[in-house]
Amino acid sequence: MADAACVVGSATGFVDLGYGQTVFLGIVQGITELVPVSSSAHMRIVPALLGWPDPGAAFSAAMQMAALVGVVTYFWKDIRGLASGSLAALKNRDFESFPFQLTLWIGISTLPLVVAGLALAHSLNSCGSPLRSIWAVGLACLVMGLLLAATEILARHRRALPSVRPLDLLLIGLAQAGALIPGVSRSGATLTAALSLGFKREEAARISFLLGLPAIALAGIKELWELHKLSLDGHGWSLLAVGLLAGGISSLIAIWGLMRFLERFSTWPFVIYRILLGLALIGAAATGLIA
Repeated sequence: MADAACVVGSATGFVDLGYGQTVFLGIVQGITELVPVSSSAHMRIVPALLGWPDPGAAFSAAMQMAALVGVVTYFWKDIRGLASGSLAALKNRDFESFPFQLTLWIGISTLPLVVAGLALAHSLNSCGSPLRSIWAVGLACLVMGLLLAATEILARHRRALPSVRPLDLLLIGLAQAGALIPGVSRSGATLTAALSLGFKREEAARISFLLGLPAIALAGIKELWELHKLSLDGHGWSLLAVGLLAGGISSLIAIWGLMRFLERFSTWPFVIYRILLGLALIGAAATGLIA
């Protein structure tokens, strides 16, 4: 059925879902988009386990608008400070001010993701893409779990946001580009990169989310536009709306919980979960349990 939903190279399998299924997947997306466990992996795995159509990469990307609501709401004070500080810097020609520099380099550090996204757009969105196979998702989960473990063991978690440098943001931006592969996780890749650079866990998460704002917004807007060009009918748009509402609420709860957690604990629970998930998926793919 998912193959029948391939339109102009974009997987729109979500149109075959019901409202209850869309709400459930919206909640899954909202939570896993902001927690370092890979939303794209779970959006590929959960429907497969439940026997539902693959909702498609376009659905997952459009649903990032829900995560955007959660991030903007939670970090509104930081975002407002960066915006007002940048405008004041432009007015006073103080281009060395921290808010202006941080905002500028967040924008520059988003470019690797944009370039990689445009280059891989066809492979990422086409039905039956090898990048969305269970093998690929499982391997990505396993590798990223091991990398996150390495940062917990080797990195010093001492730095705070005011110490961030342009090179730090560029390196985190490069890591973010890897999240185009299902199973890598945008928040997981950027959190791992920030931790490896010595940032405290909660500060690494803050940097991850602030740097991810342009990427989340661009991905969501792009896919909504693509769906508009496909002349998605009223039923399809209503399914998206219901999913976005569920995802927005769950994403806000997820980000609040994650920040509280990282203020007190390490990322080892996520490490263990990702490694076990990766091994389980590889095993399921090898045995044919999940096609």
